[in-house]
Amino acid sequence: MKINELRKKYLEFFKQRGHAIIPSASLLPENDPTVLFTTAGMHPLVPFLLGEPHPKGKRLANCQKCIRTTDIDSVGDTTHLTFFEMLGNWSLGDYWKKEAITWSYEFLTSKEWLGLDPDKLSVTVFAGDEDAPRDTESAEIWKEVGIPEERIYFLPKEDNWWGPAGTTGPCGPCTEMFIEVDEIPKCGPDCKPGCNCGHYVEVWNDVFMAYNKREDGRYEPLKQRNVDTGMGVERTAAMLQGVPTVYDTESFLPLITRIKELSPKEEFTEQDNILCRVIADHVKSAVMIMADDRRISPSNVEQGYVVRRLLRKSILSAEKLGIGSGFLQELAEIVIQMYRNIYDETERNREFIMKNLEDEEKKFRNSLKKAMRKLQRVIDESGTVTGKDAFLLFTSFGLPLEITREIAEEKGIEINLEEFKREFEQHREKSRTATQGKFKGGLADHSEEITKLHTATHLLQEALRRVLGESVRQMGSNITKERLRFDFTFPRKLTPEEIKHVEDLVNDAIKRDLEVKREFMSYDEAIASGALAFFKETYGDKVSVYSVGDFSREVCGGPHVQRTGVLGHFKIVKQKKIGAGLIRIKAILE
Repeated sequence: MKINELRKKYLEFFKQRGHAIIPSASLLPENDPTVLFTTAGMHPLVPFLLGEPHPKGKRLANCQKCIRTTDIDSVGDTTHLTFFEMLGNWSLGDYWKKEAITWSYEFLTSKEWLGLDPDKLSVTVFAGDEDAPRDTESAEIWKEVGIPEERIYFLPKEDNWWGPAGTTGPCGPCTEMFIEVDEIPKCGPDCKPGCNCGHYVEVWNDVFMAYNKREDGRYEPLKQRNVDTGMGVERTAAMLQGVPTVYDTESFLPLITRIKELSPKEEFTEQDNILCRVIADHVKSAVMIMADDRRISPSNVEQGYVVRRLLRKSILSAEKLGIGSGFLQELAEIVIQMYRNIYDETERNREFIMKNLEDEEKKFRNSLKKAMRKLQRVIDESGTVTGKDAFLLFTSFGLPLEITREIAEEKGIEINLEEFKREFEQHREKSRTATQGKFKGGLADHSEEITKLHTATHLLQEALRRVLGESVRQMGSNITKERLRFDFTFPRKLTPEEIKHVEDLVNDAIKRDLEVKREFMSYDEAIASGALAFFKETYGDKVSVYSVGDFSREVCGGPHVQRTGVLGHFKIVKQKKIGAGLIRIKAILE
């Protein structure tokens, strides 16, 4: 069964069972700012999982684009991918375990649908712990539909518990379905679902969201119980097509075929084949991120950093296969053709994608030649790579530390990371001493009122992080002459005591009449130096870092006062919860 047919069958199955079919959400989360990417179909639905009514009703299904970077070093094996598609169906306070499990079994094994051999199906359920009881209910339902007891495994939380996506939020026990792959033998007598030998491959996961994890780590019952399921498209397609890996499906074969055509190699070793898979996965993932209408370019921060890492790893892998420049755009064209009729943003943002690929490859290849020559000289002369060497490669050639580490590890060399950090800090201090300049900003309005409120925003962000914790991340701001508005990540509204504490910290910084200092440095240096940078914009090679005394440090291009004493009295006038895990504060200077 081909992937297009799998998508169609799945959505039709759940449509027949009263589910509204909804489109895939963006790869960039809107309702869950605690993560960089949408890693599962549940992320866009968090407000509705928490009780907000969905306009399409209580039963939903879709095919969701996903990016996961947690297993990025495993990419190239039989199953792991960075970009993948997830089929999912949800019950928002409607049906529960009986329906979810029964439908999962029917869709997987019925001849009308996927027709997988039920004798090859094994399942896992939650073993229970101090937070939640053993899920005997799911186990009994599996027995009722026909799974024998010896193929039902109770596993702990690290295996059979899903969520929350961030540090807090909806979560619960899950039951996972595995298909045995005869081509891959069991690793031993204790081989079972959940081991990594490849004999058992997970194809579906039913999550029973009955809990909400609080900030203090405790689990409380959700106001409504939800079902959240996920079936990996590529993994399931590999099972249905009887191929050994996800890279042998039509989702990857055109890419891998072209990669091998571009390489001068006549024979490919197993390591070469892994490099081909890595290139195919990473280029596809980068293209799908850049295809988003929010226009993420390769950069040194957040989602842009992931794109840059994917592309640079692809280029390094291509170098090992003897593939020259220009291959990124060739492969991107294949990706666009593959998905243009499913996700039309790939075609809509073609020009943006191609331009960024061209620029990033050119930039990195120029730096890479010089950096690799320098790195090889270092290894030849000393037989090692110190933290100082890695720092010089980073500052002089732009070679990321992780790539230097990877090359060094291939040669059995371990880099002293603490030494790298010390070198960086010394460089930052020298830069701070040497840098001078007038205070100019990048906002359209540089009036006195705007400048004061913009500076107060820096104080507010730091105060919030001190009171609420470092999980607070700026997600947007808006400043008029009358007030500042600041959006940030936090799971609930602030208490009156917390608001007062934040106000007191800001006003204390104002009373201390702290000096506001500006420094210029590369973006990499700024981030490594501890400067906050939660903006979505793409910055240039050099950025401005503003330090407010010993209170705050942030990358910024806006206007600032020179000392905090001129700001006046800071007061929070309003707060509002504007989404799951997102709070908006409005404040004034009196």
